[in-house]
Amino acid sequence: MTRHERIVIITVLAIMAVMVGFDLFTDSQEGVELWHVLVEGGAGLAALFGIFYFMKDSFNLKHKLTDSLNENVKLKQEASNWKTEAQKYIEGLSQSIDQQLTKWNLTAAEKEVALLLLKGLSLKEIADIRSTTEKTARVQSIAIYSKSGLSGRSELAAFFLEDLLQPQGK
Repeated sequence: MTRHERIVIITVLAIMAVMVGFDLFTDSQEGVELWHVLVEGGAGLAALFGIFYFMKDSFNLKHKLTDSLNENVKLKQEASNWKTEAQKYIEGLSQSIDQQLTKWNLTAAEKEVALLLLKGLSLKEIADIRSTTEKTARVQSIAIYSKSGLSGRSELAAFFLEDLLQPQGK
């Protein structure tokens, strides 16, 4: 139910409660029977109950939304802190990878392909990114494996990630 729909229902119920209250007041002045007053009073109480029910629901929803927004801000701050803290390690890893690729005497194009292979891109995706053919990307990847002495993409990734992904405590 939207906020607008809740407001409309609360307004209608409030008008009903006021009208029933006014009718009860005039009925008590005229001396109507007790059962009539009790029935109308019950209708007025039902309208008031409806108002409080919808108001409670709205307050709970607003409270949950506020909590969710606060949690979102907290998580974004944690992510930002992690990125800031990890940035020096990421930069160091990037430099180390670049140094190793240089030791293997890779050309600039081969280095770029090697980095894209490490990111997990397919040869077709690499060709699209580099505006070359898939055959060119394949030839360059074969040159990378040959110059590095590795047999393929999985060994290339393992070469750089093997020591990074150790169980804690070792």
